Amino acid sequence: MGGVTFGDILFIAFVCGVIYVIMFFVHRAQRIEARRQESVAVPVTDDEGLREILVQTSSIAIVGASNNPDRPSQQVMTYLLEAGYKIYPVAPTADTILGQPAYASLADLPEPPDVVEVFSHPEAVPEIAREAAASKATVLWLQEGVKSDEGLRIACAGGLKVVMDRCMKKDHQRLVKEH
Repeated sequence: MGGVTFGDILFIAFVCGVIYVIMFFVHRAQRIEARRQESVAVPVTDDEGLREILVQTSSIAIVGASNNPDRPSQQVMTYLLEAGYKIYPVAPTADTILGQPAYASLADLPEPPDVVEVFSHPEAVPEIAREAAASKATVLWLQEGVKSDEGLRIACAGGLKVVMDRCMKKDHQRLVKEH
């Protein structure tokens, strides 16, 4: 039994090369899949997904809440309070709305809300999406008439589910209250 031969060295080098190539392609595939997942930002639109969000939710921050009874945000807030949700109105100029303490921003809330519902202009949504992700919310819900592809991408990248251009009150009445 002699020592290590040149053939042994070549064989070891060949095996190491094969392992390196395999690892290279596995790592490359993982990077491609991670980029693909980041770029796929799709809002929840199916009834089953919406119902799941509404049933699993216990607290909702309403960004753009208002003391004006003619505003949709107050009508929706009234309904959601009556439905048993814990509501955190986010309105920098108000002290209370419908008897609930108002907060200047999502960062000021006493606990992370399950859902951040947005009654704001679409231009404000990307920043609200960042704040929602930072607040550890699980869902960003853009009220009927509010759409933002950038906000959708930001929220999805932050791990949030997104509902866009839908009325939470109407969906709750249709999917939860009637069943």
